[in-house]
Amino acid sequence: MSNGGVEEPAARFYAPPLGAARQVRRFAPGCNALSTREASLATVVDLNDKRNDGPKPSLNLIQTLVAEDLGRVNTVILKQMDSSVALIPQLAGHIIAAGGKRLRPMLLLGAAKLCGYAGERQVGLAAAVEFIHTATLLHDDVVDNSDLRRGLSTANSLWGNKPSVLVGDFLFSRSFQLMVRDGSLEVLAILSNASAVIAEGEVMQLTTANDTSTSETAYLEVITAKTATLFAAATRLGSVVANRPKVEEEALDAFGLNLGIAFQLTDDVLDYAADTTTMGKDTGDDFREGKVTLPVVLAYRRGDAEEQAFWRRTLEELEQGDGDLARATALMEGHGALSDTLKRARHYTQLARDSLDIFPSSEIKDALLQVVAFCAARTY
Repeated sequence: MSNGGVEEPAARFYAPPLGAARQVRRFAPGCNALSTREASLATVVDLNDKRNDGPKPSLNLIQTLVAEDLGRVNTVILKQMDSSVALIPQLAGHIIAAGGKRLRPMLLLGAAKLCGYAGERQVGLAAAVEFIHTATLLHDDVVDNSDLRRGLSTANSLWGNKPSVLVGDFLFSRSFQLMVRDGSLEVLAILSNASAVIAEGEVMQLTTANDTSTSETAYLEVITAKTATLFAAATRLGSVVANRPKVEEEALDAFGLNLGIAFQLTDDVLDYAADTTTMGKDTGDDFREGKVTLPVVLAYRRGDAEEQAFWRRTLEELEQGDGDLARATALMEGHGALSDTLKRARHYTQLARDSLDIFPSSEIKDALLQVVAFCAARTY
């Protein structure tokens, strides 16, 4: 048990570095040759991988280096999602067994190795992070009325909204039990604060969901809270369990935060550029649900009056017909909105890479850098 009280971290919202998000750049809607979904998907790779002759970035190295710990994390997850109420493990098991990359737990395990930690605390905390993430997915699918996640039917489409929300609450509770079991007030402060900020991000997203006047800064605040905060908490905890100096804790916090932003920006592009079998979810879901993501923000502010009217009709009023998704994608391509979103993602991946400069070269550092490359160039 840690000694004394620990000051709760202040809620952090995103302030774009280097003024990137506050610079409103105007581009002429030039002729973009990327007129098909396949061409758009190729752009995802080309913009983030300058050398197309080498192996594509992957999670293979980090998966290998943390395989033993990750196996123990999965054991904890299976044990902690058990309940005498049969519906709970059935529904929770559905979304957990659906796969996913276990990226956040792997980041925590990798950060702990980077900091030279050789204990066992990282296992329970990685499970807690995954429970928080899974709970937010259950709640997201209810809010978004989604039918498909990771290529499988969502829990809410199979069991209904009420069970999905309640099982999500159960998983949140399990995550806090794991935090308490760890016995550190500092850990509890980090993860409880992250949970609160994530919830704030969810609410903020509701306020921008169908609002085409959303600014780039406002959107970045949403994804920083909703997505990047948990990345940052996971990587920061790797330093905390190892009792490393504050400078390393802050570096890993920045690493996770910027990686999370880049991950979400790439995801925003893939919703328009990938196909369902590749992405493991319904592509175009963001459009159908009226979500205003960064590609929409850029395309809207660069469009003429007629184009802006199209965005308001389809996203604010949700009046959508055949061909509207294709037109939305074409407008994004024509105004460079997809490619510029990926360029912004590359900016944040570079910030993430830079955050690791204080750590000496090692195999685990190389693995974490490969995670950065994967998040920037991923096509799923």
